[in-house]
Amino acid sequence: MASSPKKAQLGSTRESFYAINSSGRSTKNQTASANISIIFSHVCLPPRDLKGELVADTEIRAFAENFDIAQGGLAKRFRLAPWHFFYSPPKFRRACAEVHRFVDNYIRERDTDSQKEGDMPSSDSFVDQLAQEASSHTMLRDQLLNILLAGRDTTACCLSWTMRLLIRHDSVMERLRKEICSVLGDEEHPTREQIRKMSYLALVIKESLRLFPPVPLNNRTATKTTILPRGGGPDGLAPILVRRGELVVYSQYVNARRKNIYGRDADKFRPERWEGHDHANPFGWAYFPFNGGPRACLGQDFALMEVSYTVVKLLQAFPVIKLPVNEKNEVIGSEKQRLTLVLSCAEGCRVELDRAIAK
Repeated sequence: MASSPKKAQLGSTRESFYAINSSGRSTKNQTASANISIIFSHVCLPPRDLKGELVADTEIRAFAENFDIAQGGLAKRFRLAPWHFFYSPPKFRRACAEVHRFVDNYIRERDTDSQKEGDMPSSDSFVDQLAQEASSHTMLRDQLLNILLAGRDTTACCLSWTMRLLIRHDSVMERLRKEICSVLGDEEHPTREQIRKMSYLALVIKESLRLFPPVPLNNRTATKTTILPRGGGPDGLAPILVRRGELVVYSQYVNARRKNIYGRDADKFRPERWEGHDHANPFGWAYFPFNGGPRACLGQDFALMEVSYTVVKLLQAFPVIKLPVNEKNEVIGSEKQRLTLVLSCAEGCRVELDRAIAK
């Protein structure tokens, strides 16, 4: 799990924190303030290209910017549903073209067509494995972009919301630090097995996902006519007919704040609500940040491990991570949010780090 590229990337991320203050300029003060959300967006992009080679930072930045523009456009088209084709401004089309070009270049360089025909030795590379199943160059590109679309901003948003909650809840931060120290001791890089021993870390991430699911809205199309037990009538408690082909939209964001399920403090950040139960999810289908059933998120385990590893490394690297003095400590739910395909904090997550005692 903790491969050398990830270690190096997190190390450079720590230097990025030191280099940015609230005004965006470099600083030599004992404390530094940074918008951690911006850094997470780059941490969740690979430091290497699809060939495993290092990519220039300018190229990664250009790709990230175009990817953001394209994703924002997709969110607008998603809301337009049957009329999505009406939204197609030049900026959106250019961004999509650049994203396609970025991926196309590496697919061509790998000569995946030759490898698929058996002219090249087999490889354990992720791209090569997909190429064996893809029927065309376009299908392979779409598969790669689909994975990136599902795994990049969702993970970055989860990290941002988790750190935003931690710096506003000192007791949770302190308990988490103690758990990390007790499991790792003086070890610098946690293993998958060690992270799995950090039960409180798992609860913190689970509670963050409950309050701020990266994908707050989703939908499914009915494959056959059926009746849902609730959702109809003036109070929403009567059965409701769903015809074949109709769209059903549901919200994990709304569902996770229901006081009749999570209690009167449903809108509070309290990881301890998950303790003392016989199984990992005592709330059943009331909690579904990764969906479930045959359409459950395939990257759930990887995403949770990536978030866990990054949180552990940040808390190891910075003995003091706190809310900046001039930053508001809003009540949960009153902060400005931005919804594209994912749910992010409109103002990011600004933190203050004490570099005098950081390793």
